[in-house]
Amino acid sequence: MKSNKLGRLYQNGEEVIKQGEMGDCLYVIQEGVVEVIDESGEKEIKLAELGESEFFGEMGLFEKDVRSCTVRAKGDAKIMTIDKRNFYKTIQKDPSLAYRLLEKMSNRLRETNKKLRNKE
Repeated sequence: MKSNKLGRLYQNGEEVIKQGEMGDCLYVIQEGVVEVIDESGEKEIKLAELGESEFFGEMGLFEKDVRSCTVRAKGDAKIMTIDKRNFYKTIQKDPSLAYRLLEKMSNRLRETNKKLRNKE
């Protein structure tokens, strides 16, 4: 893996965030892959797999609440954390970042709604 001091290296199977814990930051995958898992039922349900330059945990930037899913490294993954203060600084320099974030959140919400409708 490339050496970059910004990100933290997570080992295969290591949890990045845990469903039900408090969260207040966004994570960006610099290298590798993570699995997004719902642990609210009797067994784990894999909701998504995310790779390089994708992000997760974005809801923590807007509201201090518990994490809705667990995210685990699938293989080794280097992941950078962005807190609210740094996020606001970044979007002041590049406002298109805020648009891309909202676009991705909207797409995820639409996909979740589709999955819920298909279960009915």
